[in-house]
This record gives sequence, structure tokens and C-alpha cells, in this order.
Amino acid sequence: MPQEFSCLISSPVLSVGSDRDLGLESTLQELPMYNFQVEISCTGAEVANYFVKHPLLPGVILLEQGKFIGMISRRRLLEFLIRPYGQELFVKEGLDVLYSYARTAILLLPDTTSILTAIQHTLRRSPEFLAEPIVVQTAANTYRLLDMHDLNLASWQIQGIETQVRYERSQAQMIQNDKMASLGRLVDGVAHEILDPVGFIWGNLTYVSNYSQDLLKLIAAYEKGLPSTSEAIKQLKEEIEFDFLEQDLSKALTSIRTGAERLKKLVAGLQNFCHIDEVYPKPMDLHAGLDSIILLIKSRLKGEIEIIKNYGQLPPVSCFMGQLNQVLMNILIQSVDALLDEAARQQLHLENTKTFNKPRIEINTAVISQEATKPNAPDSRWVSICIVDNSSGMSHESQQQIIESFSVKKRADKETSLAVSYRIITARHGGKLNFRSQLGVGTEFEILLPLV
Repeated sequence: MPQEFSCLISSPVLSVGSDRDLGLESTLQELPMYNFQVEISCTGAEVANYFVKHPLLPGVILLEQGKFIGMISRRRLLEFLIRPYGQELFVKEGLDVLYSYARTAILLLPDTTSILTAIQHTLRRSPEFLAEPIVVQTAANTYRLLDMHDLNLASWQIQGIETQVRYERSQAQMIQNDKMASLGRLVDGVAHEILDPVGFIWGNLTYVSNYSQDLLKLIAAYEKGLPSTSEAIKQLKEEIEFDFLEQDLSKALTSIRTGAERLKKLVAGLQNFCHIDEVYPKPMDLHAGLDSIILLIKSRLKGEIEIIKNYGQLPPVSCFMGQLNQVLMNILIQSVDALLDEAARQQLHLENTKTFNKPRIEINTAVISQEATKPNAPDSRWVSICIVDNSSGMSHESQQQIIESFSVKKRADKETSLAVSYRIITARHGGKLNFRSQLGVGTEFEILLPLV
């Protein structure tokens, strides 16, 4: 190479990229890239010699007085050189002349761009530019060339990883579903076994109550009929505290009845929650489902959280009962956890707090109408279930994470209870799951189910 060009062309350098395995979040920094920078005053012949020595070199980065101005790919340069009279016109001329003819739109991306995002950018290019290398800008404000072959290969590897993750997750979900179905059948059997003795208690309470009242009446009749009683009877009445027993017996029977009724409702709620859905949806009383779930989570409320129910007039809604109960449980637990955390923070700083907000969850149900999006189409009718709490609310980052978890891509990475709820409402029921949150005000989840 002539001496005058020795300072204008830097020898091609190939970075090997990262040694770690590629993943869903891998970036362009982890791929091999070429560094071949040439001043635009160099001739096409000099650059062509480097292409001959380095057959895998995808292109050349053009500099003007050390500053980046563009890129010419190997393919574009060789196309111009093999044209009729191409060598006579461009071989001895500077690259600025060739670049004025071969200039094309380049794709410039920072090296922190994820590989999957970079692939999406490349697919938006015109078909004639799909094979053109990508210019990658590093944090040190230097420029590298990324061959499309390497990017496509990395993309296929990541898509294979993503497919494998989805497959493993679907297999794990199938196993989990089978376990939950078995657990549901087991719980249903246990609940049935509990309901049998509860039914015996409940059925016999009426007779026990009547019998005890009759016995008390009989004792009272004996006291009236006998003018005086023996000292032994008086002593026995004092030992058993007969006056207190007479007053407390009915209260004890009422308490037993209340406990048996509560246990019966609790077991019935457990049976409803563990309901195994069939192939087709069935009509469901949403209010009964909400009441049973509130009863199940009552132990977590600890008397600190007030639940206000504003139920409207709802028709039976065709749905998958077990799955919808899971959604309602997930959202209510989300609100309960947020309120308990807020209550703990307020109690810790109670001496510095002038007002103490009573933790509250408000459940509103109604039938609403929404205007049709298409002309001449009828308005749609929906069942709305709003669950509102007065917690401290979510930050913008937390809300963004929840929204991202609803996407298919994030679901393959990590599946949350809210993401499962979103899929059940939208995919299984054709509904909508909306949420709004404001710092210092609270969070609202809205479930919309279509009425057909």
C-alpha cells in the first residue's frame, strides 16, 4: 500500500462479542462486529484490495477528517466496480466520488439495542436493503459494522430459546393444571365430607333447641307444682348454676347454629372456588362468587380492611366459573396486600400522621353499555365489576411492568397472577381487564364481561 494512505486506512478488526449464551434480553454488544474505518479521500482500489484479503468483511465505515459520515457495503462497492467502465471511473477516484453514487439509507443502532428489536428494524427496510450491514454505535461514540448473517443467526438462536421457554412453560402449566384439577377434586371430596357432619349438626339443632326448651318448661312446671323442694335439689341447682344455665342455653344453641351456618358457607365457597370447569361456559351468579371469595380471604383481612359491596342488578353471566373465581381472587388479594402494606406503614409513622385512613375495598357491579365502534352496529352491553382500594397507589414504573406482563413476550419470560387473570378475561371470556392507579389515591381494577 502506498505510504500516503497508511494513515487513512485502519486494518479491519473483528470483535468476538460476548462469551455468554444468548438470551431473550441479549443486545448487539454480544455479537461479533467489524471495525474497518477509511477516510473518504482514499481510492476505491485500496479498499477493494482489503476486501480481497478479508472476504468476510461486510463493508467499510467512511470518515471525513476523523468523523463518521456513512458506510458503503461490500456488495454496493463491488456492484459499481463491475459495471461497464466502473473500474475506469471509480478505481482511481476517491471514495467521495463513489459514495456520491452508491449512497443509500443506512440503519444506525446503538449497541445497547436488543437483538430482537434490531431484527424488527431490519425487517422494516426495503427488500433491496435487507442484506446491507448495520452500523452500530458504541458507548465510546465509535462505529462498527454488523453482518446481517450474524444477526439473523443470533435471532434464530434466540427464537429457538424463546420457543423452548414457551414449550417448557406450557408443559409446566399443563402439569400445574393437572395438579390443580386433582387438588380441586380432593378439596371437593373433603368439603363434601365436612358438609355431611355439618348437615347432621344443622339438622339436629332445631330438635335440640326444642327439646331443651321443653325440658326447661317441664322443670318450671315442677317448681310450680311442688310448694317446696328438698335441700338436695337446691344444692344441685346451685352447683350447676341453674339460673345461668337457663339463660345461656338458648345463646349457646344460637352460637352453634351461627358457627355451623358459617362453616357451611365457607365449605360451599371452597367448593365453588375449586370448581373444575367444563368444556363450555355456564351461567354464574357473580355476586355469589364474590361473596364466597370474600369469605375465603376473610382471615387475611384481620378486621383491618373494610369491604363495601355496591351490587347492582346483574343477570346470570355465561362464563367458566373456576377460572373467573381465580381472577377475582387474584385481584382481591392484590388489593388486600397493598392495603396491609399501607396500613403497616401508617402504623409505623402514626405519631407523624395527622389522619389515619381506614383501609377500604369497594366492589361495584353494574350492567353498562358502550357505543359501537362501527357505524350502524348496535351498542354492546357488558357486565362491569370494579374493585377499588384506597391504598397508596402504584408508581408509573409498576404500572408499566403490569402492562408489559400482559404481552405475550413478557408472559414467556415471567408469568404473574395478573397476567394469568388478563389472559383468562380476554382470551377465554372475550372481555377486558382495565386498571387505573394514582399515587396517594388508590388503585382500581375493572373487569368487563360481554353479555350475549
